[in-house]
Amino acid sequence: MITSRIAARLEGQYGAEASSASILLAEAEGRVFHEAAEEKVTAAVLILADGSVDKLLDAIELMETDWRDLLIAAELAHADWPSRLDDIFGTS
Repeated sequence: MITSRIAARLEGQYGAEASSASILLAEAEGRVFHEAAEEKVTAAVLILADGSVDKLLDAIELMETDWRDLLIAAELAHADWPSRLDDIFGTS
């Protein structure tokens, strides 16, 4: 799900390529979930990608393989994930 804080992170990490990165994420989420994923899944991809296109593609591949492993890798698999998102992305 591309929330305002996710959109801001995409813009900050990918600049002119933010739109393309957003489309890649949306398409992958559609393949995995058949709809937009929860914000924490999209955030997990961006956390692991850290502004790198190659890492973005790797994180998307991990989401498509097992989105739960993606959450674990991004440290968003535990009950404290909302506060971790706020720490990283700011509050909505």
